[in-house]
Amino acid sequence: MYSLEFKASVKKDFKHISKVDIVFIKESLFMFAKRFSASYEQELLKVGKIKKLQGEVEVLYRLKLRRYRVIYKKENDRLVILVLSVKSREGSYRK
Repeated sequence: MYSLEFKASVKKDFKHISKVDIVFIKESLFMFAKRFSASYEQELLKVGKIKKLQGEVEVLYRLKLRRYRVIYKKENDRLVILVLSVKSREGSYRK
């Protein structure tokens, strides 16, 4: 099972999101981490729920949660999903 770690900047992202949506995002992320496996990842890749991002130096993924996009990376050696940012669809791909 993977654990979740949030980058410090995610706290700043949450300031721009309603409390109801924050609860939804956090619950969804914990369920995502709990279920995560290679087969689950392949299933989500097929349906487009997650996508490997192109053009990055490190391997990053995008997870769709309603109108929000969570950018994350996997660290297999520690079994961690590190959440890098949470933004609305409109602002998720800008740095």
